[in-house]
Amino acid sequence: MHRSLNPLMRSLSVLQRCVSTPSTAIVSCRMQSAGGQHMPKKLQGKVALVTASTDGIGLAIARRLGHDGACVLLSSRKQKNVDRAVHELRNEGLNVEGTVCHVGNSEDRKRLVDTALQLFGGIDILVSNAAVNPFFGNILDSSEEEWDKSLGPYSVSKTALLGLTKALAPELYPLNIRVNCLAPGLIRTKFSSALWENEAACEHTLNSMGISRIGEPEECAGTVSFLCSPDASYITGETIVVAGGCHSHL
Repeated sequence: MHRSLNPLMRSLSVLQRCVSTPSTAIVSCRMQSAGGQHMPKKLQGKVALVTASTDGIGLAIARRLGHDGACVLLSSRKQKNVDRAVHELRNEGLNVEGTVCHVGNSEDRKRLVDTALQLFGGIDILVSNAAVNPFFGNILDSSEEEWDKSLGPYSVSKTALLGLTKALAPELYPLNIRVNCLAPGLIRTKFSSALWENEAACEHTLNSMGISRIGEPEECAGTVSFLCSPDASYITGETIVVAGGCHSHL
């Protein structure tokens, strides 16, 4: 079955130039009507490719998609991380494979897609979840190297990703591809540890939230699974905020 792989490859290439977690781009292929034939699991028979999926939100997304019936291809920059995550999820009875991929490298991205084709015969779901290492602290104290590597591109990428989601949605709709974006708030991961391990910083953040606690990766994963499922068949071009009621200005 044709799964619109050329648009998916272009989307992956574009998204990896623009996206830095905590925003996660979700490209869901082969739209189905919510009133279609009932299946034992909502993602049964689907193939999901999840980048940066060996820890934190990415791993939680891969696990949830797997438990909801999808075959999942994990990826990360380090082989040891891939091996650990694959072993962990297979022990839960999930159908997963893994491969090394640095999403900043175009050849690695192509190889990632080729691996999915070889292992599973196609791609139905793409979750672009890769990140840059964050800088924590006073912006005025950041070095030029830290700014060039993350702060400038990271900040600009947030707005770019929101716009890209809106732009890709109508472009890919004729190919039966939906495009949505997840915008997590403070989630308990290693990536954001500087924000919640510091008691004063954590309290300040929690005071601005409607739900006064730190979010868990699984709460992001559930939203992603919904967006990839037939239940979200009429949703595209949207950015879903999962931030416990934190004030948002998207």
